[in-house]
Amino acid sequence: MNCYQVIIGTEILNGRRNDSHFPFLRDQLLRYGHRFKGSFIVEDDPKLMEELFHLVKSDPQGVLFSFGGIGATPDDYTREVAAKVFGDGKLYEHQGAKELIVQRFGAQAFPYRIEMARLPKGAQLLPNPVNQVPGFFLQGRYFFMPGFPQMAHPMVRYALEKILPRGQSKPRYTICVKASENDLMDLMRQIPPEVELSSLPIIQDGRYYDVISMSGEGAKEWMDFFTRELRKRQIQYREGEECS
Repeated sequence: MNCYQVIIGTEILNGRRNDSHFPFLRDQLLRYGHRFKGSFIVEDDPKLMEELFHLVKSDPQGVLFSFGGIGATPDDYTREVAAKVFGDGKLYEHQGAKELIVQRFGAQAFPYRIEMARLPKGAQLLPNPVNQVPGFFLQGRYFFMPGFPQMAHPMVRYALEKILPRGQSKPRYTICVKASENDLMDLMRQIPPEVELSSLPIIQDGRYYDVISMSGEGAKEWMDFFTRELRKRQIQYREGEECS
């Protein structure tokens, strides 16, 4: 699976709030063995949201985690955009969501809060342990949560534990090389694309280092190749990201 994150909130972009969704989702996806393909923070712009949702939809292995915009205020567009991209363009009153909202707020659920029960066709609910107003998901792989981390993050855990199949964690092999990135370029270009390769150059105490990391299919064999070549060139390295 290729997991995408869309964080909707002008208040993050204009500095009124700080984001905590990215590090949380990153760590959870690593824990459950899923690939984090991309993350976007966008303002409350329905056209931009629609384009990003279509991007995820175009990926046959795409999984979406969307945060924010599922409320009932005028700038909450997520439910409508989700219906347009992943459904038939209409919102329907979800009986289960309606019951939860009325149970939580009573008469104060009307006339506005009850709008949060209008969801895309086929929506299923994500439980909210804070105030019981649910998030929702579509087709078993598009997940929509509120912007509040206290509510959204338990919904993410629920999706990973109860809905999505667990992924397979890939071992990662990392070395710190006492050389510049440029010195290693010819070796890096021999690594095939199915191996996830990263190169993180570091300048420490006036000396160049490069942290080389590989993961995925054939990573161990290619890291063995890499270190053999380093030894031939008498370039020092050590395992792990710590450089000295």
